[in-house]
Amino acid sequence: MIRLDDLSVFVRAAALGSFSQAAREVNLLPGQASAAIQRLERELDVRLFARSTRSLRLTDEGKRYLPFAQDALQALRDGQDGMRGEDAQLAGTLQVAAPSDFGRNVLLPWIGEFRRAHPGLDIQLLVSDQVADVFRDPVDIALRYGQIDDASFIALPVAPQNRRVLIASPAYLERHGRPAVLADLATHSCLAYRLRGRIYDRWCFPLPEGDRVVPVTGALVSDDADVVRRWAVMGEGIAYKSWLDVCGDVAAGRLEVVLPDVPGEATPLNLVCPHRKQFSPAVKLLHALLKERCAPMLERLEAI
Repeated sequence: MIRLDDLSVFVRAAALGSFSQAAREVNLLPGQASAAIQRLERELDVRLFARSTRSLRLTDEGKRYLPFAQDALQALRDGQDGMRGEDAQLAGTLQVAAPSDFGRNVLLPWIGEFRRAHPGLDIQLLVSDQVADVFRDPVDIALRYGQIDDASFIALPVAPQNRRVLIASPAYLERHGRPAVLADLATHSCLAYRLRGRIYDRWCFPLPEGDRVVPVTGALVSDDADVVRRWAVMGEGIAYKSWLDVCGDVAAGRLEVVLPDVPGEATPLNLVCPHRKQFSPAVKLLHALLKERCAPMLERLEAI
């Protein structure tokens, strides 16, 4: 008899390439995870993994069996959702990954509200600017900025009209003046963002005559988008940020939009998951809430 827990360990070990990491996810000891795989191999009478002291990889038999194991586990989750129905109380755990700035300053209170509306649901929020891998990382869904061109993902639009805007604090603009044209950015302290070792110090603007790339410089660089926003609020320079991230600061007067007539780079926000079978009632309701809350923010962007 194949144990469901053993199937779960197999699927996660295949994704992570590690028995120990898979064990930590389900609160097992590494030896218990290894024993689970051995039981499964005995039941199937095949070897699922090729093991060595330095690596763990699926055998050909393991690669063939993996989609069946994934489908079996998903079928059970679908059955649980079907028994509850769309309007039944949500239960279980929903793991959500989000960018740092949006996650901390915009999404956080919405998640709290969503959890209070569905007290049977546990939510794990992972906030990081490192792009979550919804196939390998322990997340159900991820919120991502930018165009999703990878056909292996399913992307639901949350804020398709979102774009970047140039922003600075009133205090900075009073001290250093307000840029009149894009070329003036060369004389200002610009706050740069760093991701995966690359500094984003060439800002792109989709002008009617074609894309314009403007090199910028500044003494402050961070790999955390929230830090860049905070520096801007503190008057340290000009930043080029997603409107959703700074909408609240602009409304409160902590930041001002610079060069509002210059169109900013498109930065749509999407909800991403591996396949449509993971559109559980919880995911559908959260997606609807996010779209509803982002809509008035986008309307304020159009009014700038």
